[in-house]
Amino acid sequence: MSLLGNLVWLICGGLLVGVMYILFGALLCLTVVGIPFGLQAIHLGKATLAPFGKTIVSVPNPSTLKLLFDILWILLFGWEIAMAHLTAALLLAITIVGLPFAKQHIKLIPVALFPFSQDLR
Repeated sequence: MSLLGNLVWLICGGLLVGVMYILFGALLCLTVVGIPFGLQAIHLGKATLAPFGKTIVSVPNPSTLKLLFDILWILLFGWEIAMAHLTAALLLAITIVGLPFAKQHIKLIPVALFPFSQDLR
């Protein structure tokens, strides 16, 4: 079931979102300061390409640096990405067919907010 869900996800916009994450992550990696954020954006893009069948895993005992990076991420990028996932989930939840996809967008919100202390595996 997750293979079929991932295929439909890719066709209905997941491929575009995943590629955009990866491209913006590559742009962030062009600067030395942006490398940690760019790598997390690329990781988030790979996770966004196939969210069905994956679960959120919290990083046990994140370091102070990871917490600082999460705070910076939230302030700079995370809240906008999370709001985009929430908006997409609300729009998809209008129809019964869109409910599984809305659930996947809701699942991506914590990872979009805290990419250094949350992972999608």
